[in-house]
Amino acid sequence: MASEMAVVLNDSEIERLVATRKELPPDYQSRLALKPKRGHKEQELELKTEDGDEFRVVLRQSDFNPLDFSVILGYRIPKSNRVFRLRRYNGRHGEHSNRLEGERFDDYHIHMATERYQQSGFKEDTYARPTSRYADFRAAIRCLIDDCGFVEPAGTQTEMVMDR
Repeated sequence: MASEMAVVLNDSEIERLVATRKELPPDYQSRLALKPKRGHKEQELELKTEDGDEFRVVLRQSDFNPLDFSVILGYRIPKSNRVFRLRRYNGRHGEHSNRLEGERFDDYHIHMATERYQQSGFKEDTYARPTSRYADFRAAIRCLIDDCGFVEPAGTQTEMVMDR
C-alpha cells in the first residue's frame, strides 16, 4: 500500500491560508454544538471558500477537565484526504515543549504550523506559544474566529451557544 506523500507548506502559504476569508454560515453556532464521544465532547464544521479552499474547524473538550480542550483550524490539502492543522488553541492539559527551541511551559497555548518544524520531521503544528488571551473554551473559540480570517454572518450574537 502506497503511503500519502508528505506535504510541506511554507510559512507564507500557511499565513495566507490562515488569513483567507472564511465565511461562517448563519447557523454556525448551533452546528458547532458539542456532541458526546468517549471521554470528551467534539464537533466539526467544514467550510469552503469562494476560491475553493476547504477548511475544517474542530472543537474538542474533555468531559473530566474543562481546561483540557482544543480549538483547531485545519486546511484540507487538495486532491487528498489530509487535513493540515494551521492553528490549534489548547487549554491547560500539561506541559508543552518546543523541542527545537528547548522551551517548556504549562499554560494555555496556541499551536502554529511552521515550515521549520515540518522540515525537522515534526507534525506541522508542533510549535506553540503560551497565551493569556483566553482562559476557557469559549474564549479560545473567539480567538480562533478573530485570528483566522473568519467572517461572522450579519447580526450574529457574540455569545457562543456551543454548550448544549
